[in-house]
Amino acid sequence: MTDFAERRRMMVDTQVRPSDVTKYPIIEALLAVAREDFVPDAQREAAYADRNMDLGAGRALIEVRTLSKMLDALDIQRNELVLDVGCGLGYSTAVAAQMAQMVIGVEEDEEMSGEAQSQLAEAGADNAIVHVGPLTEGAAEHGPYDVILVQGGVEVLPDQLLAQLKDGGRIAVIFMTGALGEVKVGYKQGDQISWRFEFNAGAPVMPGFEQAAAFAL
Repeated sequence: MTDFAERRRMMVDTQVRPSDVTKYPIIEALLAVAREDFVPDAQREAAYADRNMDLGAGRALIEVRTLSKMLDALDIQRNELVLDVGCGLGYSTAVAAQMAQMVIGVEEDEEMSGEAQSQLAEAGADNAIVHVGPLTEGAAEHGPYDVILVQGGVEVLPDQLLAQLKDGGRIAVIFMTGALGEVKVGYKQGDQISWRFEFNAGAPVMPGFEQAAAFAL
């Protein structure tokens, strides 16, 4: 019988704390959410591995070091509304729901979104819902949002996602250039976003967030 609770503690002690993530709400959330319940059944044993996990359908569960450092930079507060773009099977939504007032996960894969919604219910995350629709379109009807998290690599960020951010809100994005990635946090003031580099990390580019191929004659 696998002791997943012990693996969760190990994950926090070996992947999260050494990355200088020590805020109590983040640590508490990562210890509270059973990561093994938010991965494909065949990958439960690998749920706590220190890498991005392929979920299929062009989606990935980003490594917990990257997620925790994004959460650290965003500093989600208890009274805030969060949009979690590309939530996959719901892990990041469940973690954010431990810290926020409400989290809207967005997933375009219907099978994945259905699984995410049922796992969130099972985990008792009653302040989280999954919106089914194109990742690039977010979920404008539930916004605007204090915080937006993007759960995968981005080459081009759609303007309509930025439009769903409240004035004074924050967005965390893994910008990919080839195989190299940089996590940046954007701060919205009026119609302007000012970006600040946070750390290097990589993730597969999500469907719809690719740079359009240039045509060469």
